[in-house]
Amino acid sequence: MTEQETFDVIVVGGGPSGATAAHDLAKAGRKVLLLDKAGRIKPCGGAIPPRLIRDFDIPDHLLKAKVRSARMISPQDKQVDMPIKGGFVGMVDREEFDEWLRQRAEQSGAVRRNGLYIKIIRDADGVPVVHYQCRDGSHAMGHARGRIVIGADGANSVIARQEIPGAEKTKFVFAYHEIIESPKDDEDLAKRCEIYYRGSLSPDFYAWIFPHGDTMSVGTGSARKGFSLRHSVADLRALTGLDNVRSIRSEGAPIPLKPLKRWDNGRDIILAGDAAGVVAPASGEGIYYAMLGGRLSAEAAESVLQTGDGRALANARKRFMKLHGRVFWILGIMQYFWYSSDKRRESFVNICRDPDVQRLTWEAYMNKELVRTDIMAHVRIFFKDLAHLFRLVSP
Repeated sequence: MTEQETFDVIVVGGGPSGATAAHDLAKAGRKVLLLDKAGRIKPCGGAIPPRLIRDFDIPDHLLKAKVRSARMISPQDKQVDMPIKGGFVGMVDREEFDEWLRQRAEQSGAVRRNGLYIKIIRDADGVPVVHYQCRDGSHAMGHARGRIVIGADGANSVIARQEIPGAEKTKFVFAYHEIIESPKDDEDLAKRCEIYYRGSLSPDFYAWIFPHGDTMSVGTGSARKGFSLRHSVADLRALTGLDNVRSIRSEGAPIPLKPLKRWDNGRDIILAGDAAGVVAPASGEGIYYAMLGGRLSAEAAESVLQTGDGRALANARKRFMKLHGRVFWILGIMQYFWYSSDKRRESFVNICRDPDVQRLTWEAYMNKELVRTDIMAHVRIFFKDLAHLFRLVSP
C-alpha cells in the first residue's frame, strides 16, 4: 500500500452498521474501504423484526428461527405468553449474519481489509489518514486516506473517544451470553423467546433464552458493578434444565445506554451503530437501529462528498432522533421504573397480560413505529398503568 491510496469513505468496523454503510456507499459508486478486525462476535439475542428484513433485503436462509411468541417470566415465576399474530420475529446468528453483510459490501465494490484501527492523523491537506495494524499474520502497519471516516467500531469506539467531544462519558450495560445446543425434545422452545425479569438474574435489565435453530442464546445484562453475569447465566441454565447442554461459545461486551449527543465532528468524521449509542433502552435491541444508523451515516457522508459541506454529517443524528428519539425516551423511562425492583417487575409482567399491551407492543416492534391510530387502546393502557402504579405505592 502507498500513501497515495485514497478512498472516498473509510468505514472502521464491520458489524451490521459499518457493513451496511459500506454496502450502500459502494453500491452508489463510491470508493470505500471497509476495515474490520476479524474474530469478534457481539453477544446478542439475534432478533430482527420484519421491518429490518424488508428494508435491508435480508434473505430467508439467514433466519435460524422464526419466533411466533415471547414468554415473559416474573420474579415469582408467573408466565405470560405474548403471541405474534400474523407475523414472526427472525432470529439470526451474529457470526454468520455479520459476515454475510460484510461479504455483501465487498460484492458491491467495497475494499475489505482485516485490521485493528490505531489512530487518525491528518495529512498536509487536512485529509484524515487512518492508521491500522494488519491482521493478516504480518502485524504490519497500514494506512489509507479517506475524505470521510465512518466510525462503526463498537460501544468502546476508539474513534469516538479520539474525535468526538463528550463520547468518553458514555455509560454502558454489560451483556454476556452463551451459545449452546438446542434441546431436541422441546419444539415449542424453538419458536419462542423467553425473557426473565428477576433481580437475581439481572438487577437492572433482564435475562433471556432466544432460539437460533440448532443453537440458542442464553444471556443477561447489567450496568451494576460487581454483578456476575457468568454466574447469572449459569443460574439461568440450571433453572431451565439447560446446564447439561453442550456449550459452543461465549461472548461479552458493553452495550451503550443511550445515543450520544453528537455523532460527528462537523467536518469529516461520523459515528454509526453502537459507537453512536443506538441501542434501545429496556429491550436492548440494536441490530435494526445499528443498520439504520449505518444507512443514515452513509447518506450524510454522500451529501458531504457532493457538496463539501461537513455540516451535513449532523443530519444523520437529526434524522435518527426524529424517527426514534421518542421511542428511546419512553423505553428509557420504562427501564428506569419497571426494572428497579422485583415488586415492580412482577407488576410489569402482569401488565403484559393485557391484549391491548400485547397488540400495540408487537405492532410497534415489528414496524418500528409508534401506533398512533388506536387512541382508545392507549387510553385504556394509561388507566391500567395508573392502577398498577397505585398498587405499587400503596402501604
